[in-house]
Amino acid sequence: MNILTEKFTTPYHSAPFNKIRNEDYLPAFKDLIQKSEEEINAIVDNQDAPTFENVIEALAYSGEQLDVVSNIFFNLNSAETSDEIQKIAQEVSPILTEYSSKISQNEALFSKIKKVYDEKEKYNLNEEQEMLLNETYKGFVRSGALLNEEDKEKLKKISMDLSLKSLQFGQNVLASTNNYFKHITNKEDLAGIPEAILEQYAEEAKERNLEGWVVTLQYPSYIPFMTYAENRELRKEIALANGKKSFDGGEFDNQNLIKELLSLKQQKAELLGYKNYADYVLEERMAKSPTKVIDFLNELLTKAKPYADKEIEELKSLAKADGIEEMQGYDHAFYAEKLRKAKYDLNDEELKPYFPLNQVQDAVFGLAEQLFGLTFEERNDIPKYHEEVKVYEVFETGSGKMEDGSNHSEKTFKALLYVDYFPRKGKRAGAWMTSFKNQYKKDGENSRPHISIVCNFSKPTKDTPSLLTFQEVTTLFHEFGHALHGMLADTQYPTLSGTSVKWDFVELPSQFLENFCYEPEFLKTFAKHYKTGEVLPDEKIEKIAQSKNFMEGYQTLRQLGFGLLDMNYHTKVGELENKSVKEFEDEYIKATQLYPSNPETAMSPSFSHIFQGGYSAGYYSYKWAEVLDADAFQYFKENGIFNPEIAAKYKVLLSSGGTKDPMELYKSFRGSEPKVESLLKRAFG
Repeated sequence: MNILTEKFTTPYHSAPFNKIRNEDYLPAFKDLIQKSEEEINAIVDNQDAPTFENVIEALAYSGEQLDVVSNIFFNLNSAETSDEIQKIAQEVSPILTEYSSKISQNEALFSKIKKVYDEKEKYNLNEEQEMLLNETYKGFVRSGALLNEEDKEKLKKISMDLSLKSLQFGQNVLASTNNYFKHITNKEDLAGIPEAILEQYAEEAKERNLEGWVVTLQYPSYIPFMTYAENRELRKEIALANGKKSFDGGEFDNQNLIKELLSLKQQKAELLGYKNYADYVLEERMAKSPTKVIDFLNELLTKAKPYADKEIEELKSLAKADGIEEMQGYDHAFYAEKLRKAKYDLNDEELKPYFPLNQVQDAVFGLAEQLFGLTFEERNDIPKYHEEVKVYEVFETGSGKMEDGSNHSEKTFKALLYVDYFPRKGKRAGAWMTSFKNQYKKDGENSRPHISIVCNFSKPTKDTPSLLTFQEVTTLFHEFGHALHGMLADTQYPTLSGTSVKWDFVELPSQFLENFCYEPEFLKTFAKHYKTGEVLPDEKIEKIAQSKNFMEGYQTLRQLGFGLLDMNYHTKVGELENKSVKEFEDEYIKATQLYPSNPETAMSPSFSHIFQGGYSAGYYSYKWAEVLDADAFQYFKENGIFNPEIAAKYKVLLSSGGTKDPMELYKSFRGSEPKVESLLKRAFG
């Protein structure tokens, strides 16, 4: 018996990580695909006239166990991978792609869907049911249901190639990142680097059986080095290594893969009747068209550029005092930290003792309780995929009336939350939220979600707990914002639940929650020294609030550069026939570049968001969502950041998932459409 193909017998039917073996995956996928296909066949073979219930609803609930196993497997491939898991991923991805193509191109199934869609007026559908019907029909059309047989085959092959090549892209970036390390034996080369970071580098060396210190390209290692190392030559060397990730002509080079991926996406778009891949993607986003996105990005660029130029001039004058005539990109973090220290007397190492991970987690849990009535209780008997992972039961507490009129508190199970905070060799860089199981309602039961947050924070050492930089504090709040979107989900259908929303809406909950990190009244509740319990002094808290917009112009231009590059890759792929990836990148980010381009480096070959993740023609959504989050938080600021009435309205927005048009959902929360001015006011005053 394969443990993955049966309903799990663990608490809340959680993933039985302690019993899953790698060899279980491939047979489980094959078996569950067969079961799912049988469910589809049952819909197709049903002799009754097609209805919303026996076609659309039946389809929405099909493949439940397959979805769960896919979520488990691909989340592990990101958070706890191995050569064996990567090999399985290469085998499994085309099988899953073929399966989804088979469904989306099933003519008999589509004809039933189309019949229900064409006759939808005769059904008395509620808003969520209508959304499900529209999304199902559109999903099939966008997957080629209206194509002829020959074109369907072409589309199927393209989808399979895209699946494998994007997987390869990510594996190359991970391998390229892991392949590099800098071994340092002379402590003078590490001048300027705080003691706690040196301890981290020493532990890394020890793990590799080396004397001295080791710096890697993992962010908790790389970022502090670029921020504090006084040795400019070493900064340059390590920055070059980072900029050469999958761009060195070696085994893990991604340049050809980029051209292949973009060409396949263009072919897919044309086959489905779109001018380019961006047109295809944006039809299903709030922004609607590439023109609107590029206008939006350029409007922000025009407004932010003068602020960015001014910021860089300040840094250049600091560098000039050190004898540097032409500042380079690898100098930025170092001098930005110097300027931040001069302006706000703040540096990460000074602040870190006030932000031990356990306190920051308690704070974000406490905020969820204050705003939404959620509580978190650790469970030690729920299986985990790594010993460092922790699992929490999430409950919603509310009050009710007893029959005798007295009050009592009610406690309802809402979700499982897994947290996985520290870097490992088998974990990709960055931070993300994901889910092992979606929320949905069926047969009178509200099946609750299993949500996971994965980060790469500095590990505790034998002498100190994990201490977070302030940026890492905001990262945890960001991912927890996504997690809330998942945990509070309360929809009928799994495909419309939680974060299953338009892509340029999905970052609103995450970016919204970051705002609380800058609010003095909230910061005081948890920013306490891990040794003494002393609250972070008022002047430091004030400076954190003031520093919120530090280098905002530079950061805005950096994000706009990524957004413009992404949009141009997906609208002008033809230009890559006569240009290298590096030439294309330089051309389309030059308007946002504040430092000279280095011919030896390029960011595109490790731009996993658009070539491996789901942000193809969608990277702009970070800035788009910033407008939403600035406008939403402005509403709280005007009425009190813990205002219960506004929190209740915001909770409705979070729990609604993709059941409504996001703009309508936003307007019902805020009372109006979001205003760009809210972002500009927050960013530049």
